[in-house]
Amino acid sequence: MASRTFTALALAAVLAGGTAVALTPFDADAQAQHQYSRAAFTPGRHVEGRIAYLKAELKITDAQLPLWNKVADTMRDNAKQMDDAMGQLRRDPNAPKPTAIERLESHAKFTQLRAQGTERFLAAFRPLYNSLNDDQKKSADDMMGGNHHHHRHI
Repeated sequence: MASRTFTALALAAVLAGGTAVALTPFDADAQAQHQYSRAAFTPGRHVEGRIAYLKAELKITDAQLPLWNKVADTMRDNAKQMDDAMGQLRRDPNAPKPTAIERLESHAKFTQLRAQGTERFLAAFRPLYNSLNDDQKKSADDMMGGNHHHHRHI
C-alpha cells in the first residue's frame, strides 16, 4: 500500500513538473544534511558571475552599456526575489515535514515567480538584443537558444 501511495505521489510530482525525489522519505542523518544544504542554497548566489559571463560573451560595447545595465539590474532583481521567496519557504528544522499539497503549492509559487522573472528579463533584454551586431546576436542565440541551460536561471 505504501508503495502504491508513493508511486501516485511521485507521478503527481512529475506531472506537476517536480521530481519524485522531493517526496521520498529519508532518515534523520539525511534529513539533517538536507536541511543544511537547503539553508546554504540561495538561487541568486552566483548572479554576479552570470552577469559578468553574459556581458563578456556578448562583448557588450560602451554604447550598449546603458541597455546592458538594465538587463543586469533585472537579473539582480529577479535573483533577489527568488532568494526572498526561498527564505520565506525555509522552515524550522523541528517543524513537521510539509505535506504533498504544501510542496506542490510551493512548486506552483516558484514556477510563477520564474515566469514573471522571465517576462521582466525579456522586457529588459529585447532592447539590448536589438542593439547587438550580428556576431553578438549569434552569441546570444547560441547561449539562450534552448540547447544550453547556462542562463535559464535569469
